[in-house]
Amino acid sequence: MLKLREFVDFVFTEIPSIYLIVGSTLLFIFMGTMAFFVRANAAKKPISMKRIILPPLFMSTGALMFVFEEFRVPLPQVLESIFIGLLFSLILIKTTNFEVKEDKLYVKKSRAFLFILVGLLVVRLVAKLILSSTINVGELGGIFWILAFAMILPWRIGMLVKYSKLKNVAN
Repeated sequence: MLKLREFVDFVFTEIPSIYLIVGSTLLFIFMGTMAFFVRANAAKKPISMKRIILPPLFMSTGALMFVFEEFRVPLPQVLESIFIGLLFSLILIKTTNFEVKEDKLYVKKSRAFLFILVGLLVVRLVAKLILSSTINVGELGGIFWILAFAMILPWRIGMLVKYSKLKNVAN
């Protein structure tokens, strides 16, 4: 743990914040692009309860960032991030549907998802570029993690509800 603490201290004291902002923005664009391709390929495979539950479970490990002071977020920003994440999740819940093919459930392909994903990526990118001038990079990372988790968890719960209803009808 001490080595990790030294690394975090090094990153936040020795590397200029502009490099952290540019680097994290490029990583974000790469990850968003990958998310699109993963989602496009996911529609080709049957959906399962495991495939719905695992992404938020894996993402929850990111909460360990809050062990470090640099990533901690004041309560008002936590609440704002949760609220915005919940709003975005409503869009995802509404546009994620399933279809039955050969007695298996698949995520229905949707052109709206591409526009929603790109829209969310653009909104997040613009917000990050604006907010990075007033909020430190670590705290901003914490804010966006909270927002993303508050978006993904209800979306996946909504998917699980829809999946369970269709699975019961299909059987």
